[in-house]
Amino acid sequence: MPNPTATHASEIGRETVPLPDEGHLSAAVAEVVSQRAGHLFGLMGNGNAHLISYLTHRGFPFTSARHEAATIAMADAYHRATGEIAAATTTYGAGFTNAYTTLAEARIARIPLVLVVGDAPAGGRRFFDIDQVKAAEAVGVTTLVVDPTNAAEIAHRAFDLALQTVQPVVLAIPYDLATAPLAAPQSLEPLPTKPAWPALPNDLDRVAALLRAAERPLILAGRGVLLAGAAAPLRDLGDRLGALFMTSVMAANAFNSPWDLGIAGGFTRSHRLEFAREADLVLVVGASLNTFQTRYGTLFPAGTRVVRIDNEPASAQPFDGEYVRADILPFIEGLLERVGASGAPTWRDRVPEVAGDSFRSSEPVEDPAEFGPDGRLNPRTVVAALERVLPAERSVVMDGGHFIGWAPMYLSVPDPHAMVLVGTAFQSIGLGFGSAAGVSAARPDRTTVLVTGDGGGLMGLADVETFLRATRRGVVVVLNDSAYGAELHQYASKGLHDHAMLIDEVDFAAVGRALGADGAKIHRLAELSVLEEWLATHKEGVFVLDVAISQKVVAEYMAASLERSR
Repeated sequence: MPNPTATHASEIGRETVPLPDEGHLSAAVAEVVSQRAGHLFGLMGNGNAHLISYLTHRGFPFTSARHEAATIAMADAYHRATGEIAAATTTYGAGFTNAYTTLAEARIARIPLVLVVGDAPAGGRRFFDIDQVKAAEAVGVTTLVVDPTNAAEIAHRAFDLALQTVQPVVLAIPYDLATAPLAAPQSLEPLPTKPAWPALPNDLDRVAALLRAAERPLILAGRGVLLAGAAAPLRDLGDRLGALFMTSVMAANAFNSPWDLGIAGGFTRSHRLEFAREADLVLVVGASLNTFQTRYGTLFPAGTRVVRIDNEPASAQPFDGEYVRADILPFIEGLLERVGASGAPTWRDRVPEVAGDSFRSSEPVEDPAEFGPDGRLNPRTVVAALERVLPAERSVVMDGGHFIGWAPMYLSVPDPHAMVLVGTAFQSIGLGFGSAAGVSAARPDRTTVLVTGDGGGLMGLADVETFLRATRRGVVVVLNDSAYGAELHQYASKGLHDHAMLIDEVDFAAVGRALGADGAKIHRLAELSVLEEWLATHKEGVFVLDVAISQKVVAEYMAASLERSR
């Protein structure tokens, strides 16, 4: 073991900086982080300084946020972009509470990550400490607390538990134990084994018979299909049946098939929705079938037969149908054994246009007008045009807000890990710059495209610099309607006073330029040429495109929500 008092030369003045001690509790936790995670996202404070120092001194990949909310947002997005477990860290107290919103988002979105936090001293809370264990419990997150006898073992358990439950886990380091010497280890009881849900022959026979009898079968895949590694066999099943496909937003392009109608729910293009509503049997696999995925219960006509397969507990769904609880991959493999290729004409034979290039392109735009009723740009037309302008090898990251209605409709992605929406599970805004930084760290080989609104963009300004620092090549598209658009369409339309719903016009391109990016604010569609020129001449850097969009254009998902509330 190296001498804990050894030093190395510092570039800061003429000082020498002590090497981090390897024999203490924080070092043991850090060593586990280095073994189990590929990157750490965080912000240093009193409670995690020793942990971070140990890792950064050894060259472990670390990205620092400028606000704690971005620490978990980056880690969350890193998982969504790679499928790998993620790690984040904050200090205690205000550092922990600043990250609370993103912790809640990760819990609801079911993101396997470990949040290493400082915590109150083991000897008792100080006047400024809070009960972080209970706070985490309030959003459904388990906390594991380390001590000198179990630091490495508990840290490994945190990662194991996050993977097994597909949930975030908090790993807490009491402040007065951060540099405590390690003591003789104590053995821990093993984690309970995750129960298996076998594919029962009777269920397989019944579902297979329904699929064979269907004339217009549609298969809707969710994130559970990706977690189970079942996308390829599920596509094979659909091909045998001549079925059409749809996905949830977190499984976008999972099938990589010309027969994919796209994202199910409020993001479904209108000409594709017409075909989805003709299905006589819908097989839903690994998707929750929540109100957003079902377009508030209007995605399929009443009476459409729905069969849902998942290994999660059954949840309420807006359609009459049956639920089969089973592990996804063996169930799909069992269906493949029972369903052969159809010799008769299939649904695909009757609708060959679905596989055509024009059907799958960003055209036709639902509303092709260049401007909205107020003379500002129509966001549909702008985003549809960006499909042609932006590099194909891209990650599309979205903040939360009204504007999310358009990017998932018109912007394609190479695979499901390239469509990232951090904040929508908890209905939060302001996490875009942080989550986009996490995606940039995860996939530097792709152009990171962040789509945000002006409300969320202003809320997340602290981490614009983080995004610029973490991104090799990126484009920020601010759909700027000078308003909190969701509130404007939901409440001003009902007569509420709009003063608090409006935002003074901000030039985000100028903000970007001040921090070292390139950028432009545009008011006409032809001005997209400035972005095209930048992309053609820049292999690295970030371009901020501020688009002055109409306050009068309502996204399809929002229109469906408003219709439902009447």
